[in-house]
Amino acid sequence: MAISKNKKSQVYDKVKDLVAKSLSVVFVNFHGLTVGDATTIRKTLKKSGVGYNVAKKTIAKKVLGEAGITGTMPPLPGELGLAFAADLIAPAREVYGFQKKLDNKIAILGGVFEGRFMTKEEMTEIAAIPSQNTL
Repeated sequence: MAISKNKKSQVYDKVKDLVAKSLSVVFVNFHGLTVGDATTIRKTLKKSGVGYNVAKKTIAKKVLGEAGITGTMPPLPGELGLAFAADLIAPAREVYGFQKKLDNKIAILGGVFEGRFMTKEEMTEIAAIPSQNTL
């Protein structure tokens, strides 16, 4: 279903704000995810201080293109969710944990780390870094 121009403007402003305030953003493909799993993911991410937002790819690409992020944007197939936080590693680590737990119903597509686009492989490596408490 198409959304109105006013709603697109609101989504654009929200995505622009979260990209500007976040040190790290992870692009997530959530194809095949059930509503129950999505609710569990959102609640768990929120407890970890990680936000999660779903946006149209065209709007997200426009915001990311205007944000002054260096590098090449990774391909974004499927549905797009954005996990974001002021913490550099938490979004990637939390999404990666769900990726393993849910048998790849969600997948990391890439992301933004320290103002630079990262590939799927680079974001997966970042997700493998243990937390400071573990270290």
